[in-house]
Amino acid sequence: MEGLVDMESYAYGMWPAAVISIGIFIFFVLSYLKPKKRWEWRSMGAFSAFTVALFTEMYGFPLTIYILTSTLGSKYPVIDPFSHINGHLWVALSGGSMYAWGLVMLVSWAVIIGGLVIMGKAWKQIHKANGEMVTSRLYRLVRHPQYSGLFLITVGFLIQWPTIITVVMWPILMLMYYRLARREEREMEMKFEAKYTEYKQRVPMFVPLIKI
Repeated sequence: MEGLVDMESYAYGMWPAAVISIGIFIFFVLSYLKPKKRWEWRSMGAFSAFTVALFTEMYGFPLTIYILTSTLGSKYPVIDPFSHINGHLWVALSGGSMYAWGLVMLVSWAVIIGGLVIMGKAWKQIHKANGEMVTSRLYRLVRHPQYSGLFLITVGFLIQWPTIITVVMWPILMLMYYRLARREEREMEMKFEAKYTEYKQRVPMFVPLIKI
């Protein structure tokens, strides 16, 4: 019982906020990516796991902070590491600076909102195309803008609230969506043949000006 109390003293306990945040972001991504096939659901499952791990630490139990304080002890850069504001690692590393907190929040939310906007605009283009090949606007810049938007969202959250689990999960998540994109491209080449092959050779995959 004493151990349980100790563990609870290290938790933020904001579980309703965690559940609501997880639900909002998974619902949004599900709405725009609309997985249908097995490998699409598998990638969506990886994103969902990333989201659950992120918000569980952000609002529930700060596992990363617990591990770091256990390892560093008195060398950890803030006196009260288990206050929610000091759960921001960048804030903790700056000694609890509110200026660092403001900068981290500004940059991370700009990246996250940018990713959400890109996903929404790309979905509208695909929806209006009615199965035809899309090469204009966002698709003139990258072949998979919806995934580019998803990547921006995850990068934004890594900037805002990096954790050991999400840092480890992020490259795995990126690899899964890279493989999913390659699989989709093979299907597009079968459907549109030379037209898509030429488009693929001309337009970058995820990042403008970076050919993959």
